[in-house]
Amino acid sequence: MASGSYNVSRAFHEAPPPLHNRPDNTAFTQQRLPAWQPLLSAGTVLPLFFGLGLAFLAIGLGLHFTSAGIQELELDYTGAPGTNCSSCASLTNSSNPRRVPSCQCWLKFQLPAAFPLPVCLYYQLSNYFQNNRRYSISRDYEQLSGIAWALRHPFQECQPYQYNSQGLPIAPCGSVANSLFNDTFELYQQLQNGSLANVTLDKRGISWWTDTNVKFQNPEPVNNSLCLAFSGTAKPPFWSREVCKLDPYDVNNTGFVNEEFIVWMRTAALPTFRKLYARIRHDNFSGALPPGTYYLNISYNYPVLGFHGTKKVILSTLSWMGGKNPFLGIAFLVLGSACILGGLLMTVVHFKYRHQDEDEDD
Repeated sequence: MASGSYNVSRAFHEAPPPLHNRPDNTAFTQQRLPAWQPLLSAGTVLPLFFGLGLAFLAIGLGLHFTSAGIQELELDYTGAPGTNCSSCASLTNSSNPRRVPSCQCWLKFQLPAAFPLPVCLYYQLSNYFQNNRRYSISRDYEQLSGIAWALRHPFQECQPYQYNSQGLPIAPCGSVANSLFNDTFELYQQLQNGSLANVTLDKRGISWWTDTNVKFQNPEPVNNSLCLAFSGTAKPPFWSREVCKLDPYDVNNTGFVNEEFIVWMRTAALPTFRKLYARIRHDNFSGALPPGTYYLNISYNYPVLGFHGTKKVILSTLSWMGGKNPFLGIAFLVLGSACILGGLLMTVVHFKYRHQDEDEDD
């Protein structure tokens, strides 16, 4: 017992640890920084709730009316029985996707009012789950950035589209690239004399700047040839063209920097999504897409009936907030209403029980 008491006493009188083991004698390391703690009261909380609520309501109303003012025209060309393009849909979905013959169909539609430029053309798919984890990670970021070694040694996550049956590496590899949307569209305006005038669709600038200039890069050309840089690789099984010939009409929009390909590779979060296909150029019209009769020539290649999906083409105008998005305005309106209702409820509670609190203090 005495020995234990001696050891405890001795421990209290031992020398302090060396100074080099101590934190610096600063306000931050010694936790002497000044602190401020707000005292919440009805006089500070209630104005904050009402102020935030009014601000959110104002923003929500602005977003809602702006979105409602955006003009849109949706054209369903899925090809279900009884609709146009049904023969192409049957042909596409009854064949091997690797050997689907090209099928052309036309959609005639009326534009009820003038659409102020710029007008964007989107394609929309439904019941298509790009957010599936196994699907979304099936790609090789190093390969898509143009690294030569990754070009011939695809990432293992690309399976089963890592190598083809001959053992050649696939470029670009993975399920996302292999399922690239390959329907094409041509828009025509019917003139007063009955002839058709081509409406130019501009596919430049449809992707994010960071994707086109940073994330996606082609490998260094060999002898000024991009196709030689991809030699020793194979195209994805469902593709009809080599990666170096994705856009045969524009040498600056092919390979991994093809903007249609880049737009597709940015996977969607919801099963119903739309992606930008092209913009209508200003050189066709002065300031607006005029009302009238239009024809849409569709190269029908992409099967969707097998998974009960739908395909749509959407013509849409733009605003300062971008395309049509009613959700954002509704979200701000709901949040603003919740703040106002919460403030009213707390005001009622405050006036009901404040006298009781004052009596208890007395």
